[in-house]
Amino acid sequence: METATLERMVEPVSRCLTPEVARQIVALRAEPELEQRVEELACKADNGQLTEAERDEYESYVRASKFISILQSKARALLSRPLP
Repeated sequence: METATLERMVEPVSRCLTPEVARQIVALRAEPELEQRVEELACKADNGQLTEAERDEYESYVRASKFISILQSKARALLSRPLP
């Protein structure tokens, strides 16, 4: 349900993408320090060791990641279309 809602929210934004902006969105990557922090929190989550603050932090990263993934998917779709 959350992903479907995000898809609907991103759709108007995706209609505004230019090919150059779409390429930049597709190329987005998290900084290594952030990736390491998310990985650390994921490991703690798997082991049931997250504090409440860490759980909130981790859930924020997960939501942001879903949003960016959907936006990147829309950008890839735009780039895969033939030029007019």
